[in-house]
Amino acid sequence: MSLKGKVAVVTGGARGIGKAIAMELASRGADIAILDMASSDTPKEISSKYGVRTIEVMCNVADEASAEKSIDEVIEKLGSVDILINNAGITRDNLMLRMKHEEWDAVISINLTGVYNMCKAVVRPMMKAKSGKIVNIASVVGQMGNAGQANYSAAKAGVIGLTKTIAREFAKKNIQANAVAPGFIDTDMTKKLSQEVVNYFVSNIPTGTFGTPEDVAKAVAFLSSADANYITGQVINVDGGLVMS
Repeated sequence: MSLKGKVAVVTGGARGIGKAIAMELASRGADIAILDMASSDTPKEISSKYGVRTIEVMCNVADEASAEKSIDEVIEKLGSVDILINNAGITRDNLMLRMKHEEWDAVISINLTGVYNMCKAVVRPMMKAKSGKIVNIASVVGQMGNAGQANYSAAKAGVIGLTKTIAREFAKKNIQANAVAPGFIDTDMTKKLSQEVVNYFVSNIPTGTFGTPEDVAKAVAFLSSADANYITGQVINVDGGLVMS
């Protein structure tokens, strides 16, 4: 699954799952553009380890103009955008009756509108190139719901619907759009959970374990490669069997 000669954009790629995805794509030869709200050492780390071209672009995905400008900058500096990974996201968890409109709006604007903005920004250059891969990071809670995450669940369900629509609209342009839906992944967020909560979640996962960011990254890398050219509009769950349909 070589990605040599490809340029991959990873939103929210400075840390966590996004960083793991950027590292995995770079290990397969892709040049990497990390789009984030804050600067980090990740681009230097990737470039040093894998010898690929790596740039960092400041971007607020929730802002359409910022999304478009960032893609223009990537094309100017790296020559193309062959792969888009929409990973940027936030949480503002609360029970629905206690959830403030600001908490709802913040999550929807970044986790859903941000995906729309980035996809819209890349499809024209991808159509011009007559090829492209879009992988959107959804979540199992977009399929099953989760108490205290009305905003996050709604956004991720929206990402799944958006992904399928993009797949239908651009399939004949040789652009494939798919989603990866992680389950409970061992990240800084899950490290904050109490052992009691961890035990509860693990007891409901058939494999009996949390996943790793690298598990998610490998699924993303497959969908980003030529090996997945005949796969579009699909959702691949990386969840240890938590959700089966």
